[in-house]
Amino acid sequence: MPDSGRYFDAVVVGSGPNGLAAAIRLALEDLSVLVVEAEETIGGGTRTKELISPGYYHDVCSAIHPMAISSPFLRKLPLSEFGLKWIQPQYPLAHPLDNGRAVIMHRSLDDTAASLGPDGKVYRRLIQPLSDNWETLTKDLLAPLQIPGNPFKMARFGLKALQPAERLTRQFSTEDAKALFGGIAAHSIMALDKPVTSAIGLVLGAAGHAAGWPLPEGGSQMITRSMALYFESLGGVIETGFRVETLDQLPSSKAVLFDLTPRQVLAIAGDRFTPRYRQLLEKFRYGAGVFKIDYILKGPVPWADPRCGQAGTIHLGGTFGEIAAAEKEMSRGIHSARPYVLVAQQSMFDPTRTPDLKHTLWAYCHVPNGSARDMTMAIENQIERFAPGFRDVVEARATMNAPQFEEYNANYIGGDINGGVQDIWQLFSRPVSIRSSPFRLKSLFSPYSTPAAGIYFCSSSAPPGGGVHGMCGYHAAEAALSREFGRPGKERRFKM
Repeated sequence: MPDSGRYFDAVVVGSGPNGLAAAIRLALEDLSVLVVEAEETIGGGTRTKELISPGYYHDVCSAIHPMAISSPFLRKLPLSEFGLKWIQPQYPLAHPLDNGRAVIMHRSLDDTAASLGPDGKVYRRLIQPLSDNWETLTKDLLAPLQIPGNPFKMARFGLKALQPAERLTRQFSTEDAKALFGGIAAHSIMALDKPVTSAIGLVLGAAGHAAGWPLPEGGSQMITRSMALYFESLGGVIETGFRVETLDQLPSSKAVLFDLTPRQVLAIAGDRFTPRYRQLLEKFRYGAGVFKIDYILKGPVPWADPRCGQAGTIHLGGTFGEIAAAEKEMSRGIHSARPYVLVAQQSMFDPTRTPDLKHTLWAYCHVPNGSARDMTMAIENQIERFAPGFRDVVEARATMNAPQFEEYNANYIGGDINGGVQDIWQLFSRPVSIRSSPFRLKSLFSPYSTPAAGIYFCSSSAPPGGGVHGMCGYHAAEAALSREFGRPGKERRFKM
């Protein structure tokens, strides 16, 4: 339990990437910072565990990290000095089709465009403006609503990004290009006929060419482990195994930053908020859940297209139409018989994941929020569809349904790993919906602060939302630095 008699300038509740990013940013200003974590280990969605047998390491949630390596804040930190090492698979992504051939995202934009035939020019026109300006544009892409540093380029992006993926893909003439883009856009965990789903496809597509879709050697845990070690080197303090239930349990401080979702913050600090703000948080909408399987395999997956074995990530679902239908069913509370499945093959590129020549495999699909249905057969049917004989190489498996995800990580309400729906109503203003409060401009331009003095949201329930990038924490810390410690932007010593 934290020393309640000790004073800290700031306390961060939750040790996921956003919580640690907030803590590091504050510590870089020579502030005294405490991080408290309910579980015995830090990491939130970046933990790696021996889920099945000793020596076999599985990423419990996040696995592949294009936004972590691209993060304007994280890439400025000396995390490699604290153990973080990125591994780049030969191909960031493969998307198998029923003809025994896969569509491949190459690191090279030229090679990818060439492989798409007549749609190569369209793909280049959509992706190249982002990938060519990736390092500068990510400062605007991974930020709250603000005047962008690159207004013209962001305006061009916005016109495409606001569209539903279903509409944007009409620019393609081939099933290959439509499937590739659709599989990437489906990371939005929304029906692909919804606005802004194109944004996910464009951003993650550009990331694949500009920065790759890498994995950390030793597991996703190495991201937050390196962050924690760096934070402690700055004088920060981390306490694990302490679940915060009231603010009175915390030491005195000027600021408390919550790497939690609105439901949890309401339970802890709801009495500090105005009745209207409590009502707005109570209307926060959580998104779909996930069903996940971790495997130990006797050998590599026998993909019909051998190139899939050289890709870190595999998208399974067939054509764009099939993927869109599956995600629409999920959004309507229906369990698709042929779900969109995401697969990661970490052990193909990282020998630290297994003690022998066997392999691990990571796979999940989207399900309605709170669903306890076992999707094992549906997932394995999809893998077998593109890798005949897959079940013959399965040695062991462990499954997690949506309620079990919430039990594992209290931030995953109903199995929602994104910290809330990321639709047009909640994307920029989260944790408050502009649909619920259209005239609350503060929720757009200062979404991290609350009406209660010294209390902030720094989780993925604030902009820019889900993903391992730490930018929700970074921007929340910036807000706290300005409001609580009188350190406005022009005097910041940390420059992204």
